[in-house]
Amino acid sequence: MTKQNFTFNDGGRAATGRKGSAGDCGVRAMSIALGLDYDACYKELAQANKDAGGKKSARNGLKKTVYEKVLNKHGWFWKAAPKFDGRKARAADTEGVCIARMSGHYCAVIEGVPHDTFDSSKKMVYGIWVHAINH
Repeated sequence: MTKQNFTFNDGGRAATGRKGSAGDCGVRAMSIALGLDYDACYKELAQANKDAGGKKSARNGLKKTVYEKVLNKHGWFWKAAPKFDGRKARAADTEGVCIARMSGHYCAVIEGVPHDTFDSSKKMVYGIWVHAINH
């Protein structure tokens, strides 16, 4: 049996009535991985972005420092991606539930399968956030 590349999941964005596309991958990933409401995640991340000197928005990307501060409050911590000879780490190299930091992107990954709005399975993973209880 082959593993699927990704599972389409918008983290509840469409259910909130939002339309079109946005650079809200951090919100989607947090909502999926932490099992939280999309709107609650959006509001928390937008406020953290404002507190860090940015706009009160989470729809146009978030700096890693802002994102990490919020995830740390929820008991999630950063781990470097696994190292391999001859290739970079990908989502399939992760275990359990995590949020992967990729090139210009955040993605919830469950048992090595990206849960995202597009197939991000081939993107290089720089590192992951995992919940402290699970690691």
